[in-house]
Amino acid sequence: MLTYFLPGAITMAFAVCGLFFLRFWKTTRDRLFLGFAVAFFLLGIGQALLGLAVVPEEERSYLYLFRLAAFLTIIVSIWLKNGEARRR
Repeated sequence: MLTYFLPGAITMAFAVCGLFFLRFWKTTRDRLFLGFAVAFFLLGIGQALLGLAVVPEEERSYLYLFRLAAFLTIIVSIWLKNGEARRR
């Protein structure tokens, strides 16, 4: 039973973090907050799929592409934010 509870709790925590950053993006319209919101939603989707996947461990590697996409989103968001600061 705990095998289904923990991935669900982690997925919910990622979703709450995504909503948190989405709220800040809504008030400030800063792309950095939008990037973090998208990244946390991607991490939540990846975690949910990992928890629900009924495939052997060695065949789950494609599900980690969600994490890669999330971290790349964060890196690009920070890079764009730093580029904005240099142009001012």
